[in-house]
Parts: sequence; structure tokens; C-alpha cells
Amino acid sequence: MVVLHACCHNPTGFDLSHAQWQEVLEIVRERKLLPLIDFAYQGFGEGLDEDAYGVRLLAENLDEAIITSSCSKNFGIYCERTGCLIMVAKDSEQMDNIRSQAAIVARENYSNPPAHGGAIVSEILHDPELTALWREELTEMRDRINTLRRDFVEALKPYGLDEKYACVAEQRGMFSYTGLTPEQVDRLRDEFGIYMVRSGRANVAGFSQENLPYLAKAIAAVND
Repeated sequence: MVVLHACCHNPTGFDLSHAQWQEVLEIVRERKLLPLIDFAYQGFGEGLDEDAYGVRLLAENLDEAIITSSCSKNFGIYCERTGCLIMVAKDSEQMDNIRSQAAIVARENYSNPPAHGGAIVSEILHDPELTALWREELTEMRDRINTLRRDFVEALKPYGLDEKYACVAEQRGMFSYTGLTPEQVDRLRDEFGIYMVRSGRANVAGFSQENLPYLAKAIAAVND
């Protein structure tokens, strides 16, 4: 089995191009791998349909695939743990076997999932007006994050660090590896009150237009 992120790779923020997804497909075929595709951030990269490219490519061209789709982020209902498990099989007989095993696993783990989150998603997706509003709000969230990425790099330009951190503008999703060392992260925390995990992974959604100048100045200070 190989685990793949469909889009907005966490933690790096780097996504595969269409050509790279084609290469992944060939490698999966050649090595006879079973892909488990984590689809947690649909709509946060380039768009709802655009972010599904790799998922659709593998599902349409492989006999078997497992897809885990989450509504936690794109519906804003993280605490409801809402999503779905999608299985792809080569024929109906195999699917019957998979369905039987999946039912056993579900029964042993949680028996009956909470219904509230699923009801929210169903209500939205079965109402054209609510669906249109959801798509609009999701676009606003995606555009905000992508704009913050570009503006973050721009804010570092006066310090001569824009090229060093240019990758952040190229990445997608909520998270990015900044390249900051654990020691630099410690300084950001102790001297400037800026927090991130010591690996240098930053939550871009936590940026704002108001705090970007302060953030850029602090990063410049720890890069001295």
C-alpha cells in the first residue's frame, strides 16, 4: 500500500502536477501497489474539481483504490469528524467482499457513526442555493490562503529574503514547511511570541494581513 495526499500536501504544501500524477499512476501499476488517497483538503488548492485530478486519474485507471474524503475543513465542521470512505474494485464480486469486510471493521470500531455532521453536508449539497453559497465561501477561503502566501513572500522582500522563501507562494493548502530550523523556531517563540512546531511547519491560515509585517520582521531577525 502507498499513502498519497490528493492535494494541499500536509505538511509540505507541495502538490503534484498533472504530469507527475501520470508518473505516479505508472509506478503504482508497475509495482502493483494499492493506493490509499487522503483527500482531506479538497477545494483548498486550486478548486473543487481541479484538486480532484489525481484522485480521478487513479480511480479511473486502476482496478483497486481506497479514497478517504473529509468534510472537516471544506465544510468547517472539524469537530463533527465527517467524511466518507470510497473503495474502488475491479468487479462486483470483489466489491461485495470489500463491502463485507468494511462493514465488519466499522462495526467493531464505532458501530454507528454520529449523524449530525453528515446531515449538515447532505442538507447543503441537496439544496442548489446552499451549494452555490458553500462553493462561494470555499473559494473565499482558498483565495485568502493563496493571497497570504504571496503577500508573505512580498513582505520579506525588504529584508532580501523573498527568494529564500519563494516556495511558500508556490505551495498550496493550509500548511507549509518554512525551512526554519528548530533553533530559529525557538527564537521566534521566545523573542517574538510566534509559535509553530519545531520542524518549521507553519499554518498559513494563521497569517493575516495585519500580522504579516511583524512576522516578516521576526523571521528576518532570526535569519541574521
